[in-house]
Amino acid sequence: MRILVTGAAGLIGGEVSARLAAAGHHVTALVRSNPDVLANDGTQASVAEMVAGNLAQEDMGLEPATLDRLARELDLILHCAALTRFDLEKDAYRATNIDGTARVLDLARRAGAGVLHVSTAYVCGERSGPIGEDDPLPTEGFTNGYEASKAEAEALVRASSVPFAIARPSIVVGDSRTGAIRQFDTIYAAFKLIAEGRVRHMPVSAGATLDFVPLDHVSAGIVALVEQFEAARGGAYHLVSGGPVSVEDFAAAIGSFAHFHEPVLADAATFDPSGLPAMERRLYKRVAGLYAAYFQRDPRFDDTKMRAVTGLEPPTMDVAMLRKLIRYCVDAGFLRQPEHQRTSG
Repeated sequence: MRILVTGAAGLIGGEVSARLAAAGHHVTALVRSNPDVLANDGTQASVAEMVAGNLAQEDMGLEPATLDRLARELDLILHCAALTRFDLEKDAYRATNIDGTARVLDLARRAGAGVLHVSTAYVCGERSGPIGEDDPLPTEGFTNGYEASKAEAEALVRASSVPFAIARPSIVVGDSRTGAIRQFDTIYAAFKLIAEGRVRHMPVSAGATLDFVPLDHVSAGIVALVEQFEAARGGAYHLVSGGPVSVEDFAAAIGSFAHFHEPVLADAATFDPSGLPAMERRLYKRVAGLYAAYFQRDPRFDDTKMRAVTGLEPPTMDVAMLRKLIRYCVDAGFLRQPEHQRTSG
């Protein structure tokens, strides 16, 4: 299959590109400023070609000849590219996540190709409780501009005449076997501040859970949806954990490392960040607070359709898995080591 992967230099895009190329597919990697298409282990993905582009520009920033050639050759576009930060202006999300998706759909329409659109499970917005893969999406009540933009992009995909399927990962973390992750971004930034005690308080709601899904399950699921595209066509598929963890278990996993600080779980209804010490208040506002909403809801994502189409079972997410993820962060130098290891090294 001839596949264009947008966002191929990203965490998910790189790992999926590597897996698709290894499976014998002809992968064209669309990259922006970063030319490295890497698997999660840091090795170069054996893609057939790379093209430089920008989803926020007309024709995705591609030369007319390149665009014409892709329109003749493509069987499928795997659309991984997106702005995933939570602190951007609405116009930035629109330019890339919404208008960029429209440009992907335009190319797919010209090529007569399908689109596998990578979204997020959190297009459910503020909802808690059971979340079905076929539930209608809300049009308001999102906790950040990223969620809202991904919901609007999904609506574009569904309204198009292009054959489509939608993959919805939850909160992507490291490999289930090793804890390894190539990029420590998104929620890892908040996690670092919490574990190292620079943000000691997190506002939570009773019964709140976190749906962490290992990268290997997400990548295997996306590859399976690509290869089973006709069976998956027209549906949305949750790529989520084998069961979410409570915020209390998350805090306990951090506290199980003696040199880290177990966060104080404050009642979200009465929490006032203005009462935090000055440095913690600034870090909470700039980083940790952007993710606070994820500690205040309990979505239970159903993945029945995903399992049926792909045959994949998600790995169990529990305290032992959380400790594995944290241990990798320490070993890789992202989180600080215990004092005795620093002084003996």
